[in-house]
Amino acid sequence: MKHIVIVGPTASGKTELALALARKLDTQIISADSRQVFRALTVGTAKPQGHWQDGKYWVEGVPYHLVDFLDPAESFDVASFCTRAGQLTANAEKPFVFAGGTGMYIHAHFVGVDPLPPSDPALRAELTAFATEKGKEALHARLTELDPISAEQIPVGNIQRVMRAVEICLLAGRAASSLKSGGFFGQFPEENALLVYLNWDKELLNKRIEKRTQTMLDPMAEETRALLSSGASEDCNGLKSLGYPQILEWIKGEKSKEETLEKIIVLTRQYAKRQRTWFNRYKNALRLDFSAAQDFDVEKITDRILNYCGNL
Repeated sequence: MKHIVIVGPTASGKTELALALARKLDTQIISADSRQVFRALTVGTAKPQGHWQDGKYWVEGVPYHLVDFLDPAESFDVASFCTRAGQLTANAEKPFVFAGGTGMYIHAHFVGVDPLPPSDPALRAELTAFATEKGKEALHARLTELDPISAEQIPVGNIQRVMRAVEICLLAGRAASSLKSGGFFGQFPEENALLVYLNWDKELLNKRIEKRTQTMLDPMAEETRALLSSGASEDCNGLKSLGYPQILEWIKGEKSKEETLEKIIVLTRQYAKRQRTWFNRYKNALRLDFSAAQDFDVEKITDRILNYCGNL
């Protein structure tokens, strides 16, 4: 049987479905989420609740890899994911269930990417000075000129990703997005994986996002305070994850709770839109459409996926 890859926008139910599939198949899960890798950041990243035992992170009796292992000050990127995921699957006796919303991780591992130029310290210093003097909006505008596709995918506030994309454009002499083809984007390599795309009605997904954000707001603030009390910097990589910069503004008294909630909901909806755009490109995915809350019946969906696999 092939690896099963569960993808979709944030709040679409990927983790719940992945766990059900893993239990049915008696296998393990590999997370493809660039933010759930961090320790101490659980609420805002929607990391599945689990515990460490015998060197593995267990969630509801299932080994769940590539979550909760990295210090928030450290970095994790596409190459890091591909290396670790490759090590896990290299000699596996059973296929894995992959689950996550970081599309580039999934694409790089299964399809591949073209080599990217290494970072140039002098150019990075120049871009840092530009961003400091002109502002993050100006840096993003520069990316829009060089590579509109990457600019659409990377939010203005994610200055590190914006800077890296601009750097790649300037060093390679072409758009960064053109170097990430890894072959034809419209197809997924069916010989070793089944891609399952969870596609929710837009308004229904927005309601799920709003409800989840309301629930997580206070716990996120507690989590952020605890991390800062442990000695972490406000500028650490983990606290650049979606929602945490807004939480920082709230706990410092710069924004109200209501403003913080509204801003995180808007940013999460925008992120979900970018994810939908990314995953919609794979025309050969098993696409599961949900137009009502009751459509998401995990047991029925699990059986449908396994039946589909059996008929391939």
